[in-house]
Amino acid sequence: MARISKTQLIKLQKKLKTDAAIGEQFGITRQAVHQLRKKYGIDSSLADNPQRNAEIVAAYGKGASGTALAKKYKLSISQTYRIINESKKKKKKAVKKAAKKAAVKKAPKKKAVKKAAKKKGKK
Repeated sequence: MARISKTQLIKLQKKLKTDAAIGEQFGITRQAVHQLRKKYGIDSSLADNPQRNAEIVAAYGKGASGTALAKKYKLSISQTYRIINESKKKKKKAVKKAAKKAAVKKAPKKKAVKKAAKKKGKK
């Protein structure tokens, strides 16, 4: 395996962006570069790009195909759909959380329910 230091890898990642491009320069596989990143604790420069992801989700919502978006953003088709589906999951979680919060506010307090039960029992 090629000897790439942590600082070299960080610089290359900023310059070349992808593991495949870095690997090509050193004559190693994309997977080997990925393993080095994990070993050094370096996240992928492409992993979390919220602006790009928001643009993909918005364009998909307006009717663009996943394949066209993958080509435009130079991603795999599966990665494009993963981004789209993750945004849907986040929305569902937010809706569930809001519904649960609303239900808790509407539900009577336990003490109030117990007091009401005691009053009914005394009569």
